[in-house]
Amino acid sequence: MYEKSLYDIWISKELEDKDLKNELLDISGNEKDIKERFYTELSFGTGGLRGIIGCGTNRVNIYTIRKATQGFANYLLKKQKDCSVAIGYDSRIKSDIFAMESAKVLSGNNIKVYLYDKLVPTPCVSFAVRELGCQGGIMITASHNPSKYNGYKVYDDRGCQISGKQSDLITKEIQEVDIFDDIQISDNLDKSLISIISDNMLDRYYSSVMKETINIHILKKSDLNVVYTPLNGAGNIPVRKVLDIAGLKNISVVKEQEKPDGMFPTCVYPNPEEKETLKLALELGKELKSDIIIATDPDCDRVGTGIRDKRGNYILLSGNEIGAIIFQYICENKKGILDGSIVVKTIVTTDIIFSIADKYGVKVVNVLTGFKFIGEQIAILEDENKQDRYLFGFEESYGYLIGNYVRDKDAVSASLIICEIAAFYKEKGLTLIDVINNIYLEYGYYLNNQVSFTYEGLEGMKTMGSIMNNLRENNCEEFFSEKVLYKRDYKKSEELNIKDKTIRKMNFPISDVIEFEVEDDIKIFIRPSGTEPKIKIYYSIKGKNKEISKDKFKEISEKFSQLFKIS
Repeated sequence: MYEKSLYDIWISKELEDKDLKNELLDISGNEKDIKERFYTELSFGTGGLRGIIGCGTNRVNIYTIRKATQGFANYLLKKQKDCSVAIGYDSRIKSDIFAMESAKVLSGNNIKVYLYDKLVPTPCVSFAVRELGCQGGIMITASHNPSKYNGYKVYDDRGCQISGKQSDLITKEIQEVDIFDDIQISDNLDKSLISIISDNMLDRYYSSVMKETINIHILKKSDLNVVYTPLNGAGNIPVRKVLDIAGLKNISVVKEQEKPDGMFPTCVYPNPEEKETLKLALELGKELKSDIIIATDPDCDRVGTGIRDKRGNYILLSGNEIGAIIFQYICENKKGILDGSIVVKTIVTTDIIFSIADKYGVKVVNVLTGFKFIGEQIAILEDENKQDRYLFGFEESYGYLIGNYVRDKDAVSASLIICEIAAFYKEKGLTLIDVINNIYLEYGYYLNNQVSFTYEGLEGMKTMGSIMNNLRENNCEEFFSEKVLYKRDYKKSEELNIKDKTIRKMNFPISDVIEFEVEDDIKIFIRPSGTEPKIKIYYSIKGKNKEISKDKFKEISEKFSQLFKIS
């Protein structure tokens, strides 16, 4: 058996990480556990690698990290001889170890390494790549996944997450590397090849963040009361730093979630999208009667927000709602200088942006799901010397970027601008709840909701493939009271007009996404997650008011979700 022979090879090695040896001994004779760890290699995609920490080819460990890095090094060296790479890491289990292993492999291949020696937000790697003129970047993180996960995120020479074409080329190089025999690794830290990134780089990053504010003076005089939680991640120092520079005085941090801790002891799922994750922040907010709660995920590229209403309760605004508030605030404060400006959003992000953009004369660029596609749009503008036209980019999953100093979402700058906007409207006697309600009154109520179904392990992968294939063959008209107007298959780059059966080619990169556009302003997107064993369903529904939209969603989601349940 293939998995068994790989297991035998691994257990015969003198593994440097004793945790891996112990795990191999623990699963001896357990065919199921061996199969889960060895039946495949971790998939390398446009998000890099992400998986469960542990032994085997299908786990994140020093050997799979080394193999990925050797493949990345081979890819870089085929492009040019003199290369450099910036590396950062977050608070996750063994993130610092995996960062150092990556540095040692790169230096073993005579590639210059610039290494952060402290945990940093993900956007700091994109920033360092650009500032130092590197040919690539690596961030060790698994974003908002549970504590058993870690990952390896790769950037190109523009500070963008790697594209599909780049990913394919790197994957080819990785596949040709033997995980034990083909790794060129430096056993000691060669100071001529590994340099520690100084604090001056972070100061330059903070300066760039501050330049993207609009009415920053408001925070210095504001009595805005803020509760912040970094969820035991990388945001603690950077977020508090920029808020301090801005002059915000009244900020309280959730003590249990303040210090870095990859076990995330207070929450199973350190995702600021989840209400349960914000439980401690909400409790502290109620105790202190705070105006606003902000929470950043472990690698500090996403931020969630809760707003205190007039009764003292907290309303958690969605990523779509915060994005709409930020976008309108930028437009309203930059009226008269928006000619040629561009906002970039993903296809599953709220369409209310089209209405706001139309009012202010801003062009909307719609891209596939994933912030890498937003970063690519900034790079395209840069190639045309039009980067100043980029105004704002965001995705529904709590990722935002104002300005073009990095090419990835940034929860440090997003936390700052959210606080600025909250202070701006507090001065006018309004909360962000009032602001989003006024936006809905003007443009109509847009309900955007996401439902996920989890499919773990090898059988789960097969199930997800079967479900997506079924959706490709099925127009699903029986699940809707209204008529299906269009079916869009982003893997085939085809749009099917259900009424006349005509097919139109779409101008999007290939992606495993299926969209149904249903009459009465309803859209449904279905895609497997690129980072978790899940299928995600995104519902976009416009109604005259909240109640009508919610009723539509309840009816459609209950019927349509039957396709994804395992009996």
